[in-house]
Amino acid sequence: MERWRKYVWSAIAAAIIAHLAFVYAVPRVMMNVAITRLGVGGVNHWQFAPRVTEASRTIVRPSPDFAYSACPYDLADGPVVMAVAPWDAYWSLSLYADSSDNFFVIDDREARYGAEITLVRRGHAHPEGASMVVESPSRRGIALIRRLAPTRDAYDAAAQVARADVCASVAALTG
Repeated sequence: MERWRKYVWSAIAAAIIAHLAFVYAVPRVMMNVAITRLGVGGVNHWQFAPRVTEASRTIVRPSPDFAYSACPYDLADGPVVMAVAPWDAYWSLSLYADSSDNFFVIDDREARYGAEITLVRRGHAHPEGASMVVESPSRRGIALIRRLAPTRDAYDAAAQVARADVCASVAALTG
């Protein structure tokens, strides 16, 4: 009987360790895949997505009512500036860490005329003159802009507006 207890406790301990490793690793692996897919053209610049159809699956469960722009960011070279051009309807900027945690959101209710943030790594110095500084919990992640654009004309207008969005390292902007 004593021998079985040892095996049961060993199995429970192994299951707990495996569960914790799974819970920790899966979001990071999935975000790494997403960052890699979105970053094919490089990091720290916006990529405007094609209009969503029933076959679209670049991001999980995209809505056909939105125009999406994604910027896989990397803070290895320092802070990254992100600017969202104004949009007459609903829009939002969401930032996701490499663990898939959403750590920042701003939308048209808070910033009616667009927004500009400077993204820095948590614990690193904030650049002088930055109007809004956001600290990222990870070096890499994904920024996502959603603009309400339920019709073809609205989508085309969102595509035009998205050309004014910025996602670039401070070094690239000043260098």
